Amino acid sequence: MPTSSTPLVLVSGSGRSGTSSLAGTLKRLGLHVPQPEVEASETNPRGFYEPQWVIDFHKRHLKELALFNIDSRPAAVDIVARHVETGAPTAELHEWLAGQLDASQIVVKDPHAFWFAQVWEVVSAELGADLRWLTALRHPAEVVGSRDIAYLSSQSEDLRLTKETSNVAGWVHAALLTEQAGRGSKRSFVRYVDLLADWRSALVPVQQQLELELNTDLGSTEHHAVDDFIEPSMRKSQLTWDDVRTPDWLRDMAEEVWQLLGVLTTTPHDHDTLARLDEIHEDYRTRYADAVALTFDHTKAESTLAARQARDAQRATVQQLRRDLEQARSAPAPAVGGREAAAIIRRAVVRRVRGR
Repeated sequence: MPTSSTPLVLVSGSGRSGTSSLAGTLKRLGLHVPQPEVEASETNPRGFYEPQWVIDFHKRHLKELALFNIDSRPAAVDIVARHVETGAPTAELHEWLAGQLDASQIVVKDPHAFWFAQVWEVVSAELGADLRWLTALRHPAEVVGSRDIAYLSSQSEDLRLTKETSNVAGWVHAALLTEQAGRGSKRSFVRYVDLLADWRSALVPVQQQLELELNTDLGSTEHHAVDDFIEPSMRKSQLTWDDVRTPDWLRDMAEEVWQLLGVLTTTPHDHDTLARLDEIHEDYRTRYADAVALTFDHTKAESTLAARQARDAQRATVQQLRRDLEQARSAPAPAVGGREAAAIIRRAVVRRVRGR
């Protein structure tokens, strides 16, 4: 039976889109972030405002499935769905969330959450929590640039070029899946650039659409803690499509998705916009399948080479083990018993296998 009617705002979407800024703002406006939080880092010195348990929960399951945060593969959706059917993620989230609903309003931010939207919906309904979706929108070219700054600055130019296309595709896929996740629920979208320019004006529709109680009047100009947190300098990446090298069709698709999501900032359930996003989603799946088919020989060759290298490495390890054993057997007998000597040899072999 439901035990709570606590508003639960789930901030999700593509990483580097301003989700931390949005969650940090809501915390300062009176919403509770379940503790403990992920600590700030060099990539996000102002803080993440993510519950540590939630991050660990999503990352552990995604790692088990060999999925990435903004995985561009359409098949990833079915992989997660089959995993959810086991019931394990639902049971884990139910146990954790049941102990978090004492606060009057809760905000949970995690860019991985859209993968497990069904789990959040089911568990929230079981516990009587009122789940509401909040998405920070940032132009895909800026997201790619921000990810480059945060994660790829030390990588080779070839890898960075490859990841630009992969990240744009991942942004499109994550944006489409996040939008789908919130259909049928209270939801709101806010542009990151609007949040930084004037957080009060940007949050007016968010407050109305999500029916939130904030600790300030957004029409007031009185100084607030958010004024010390939000500032334009937080927008370190200001790239455009001129700075991103990606196929024309993918650039055009990402730009249209960006424009359509912008429509949802004022009308979160606009019928025509949702219909067009569905059409784009189908087009994306088709084009991705074509790309996989096009690169079949490349993928097969890479897999064959990787398997060959693994076999060669295993063969070299076995040969080295044989040499170690022969050397151990030919060495003068240690001043210990036969069983203890054998144990010493076994430990040496284990150390060799483990690379120590």
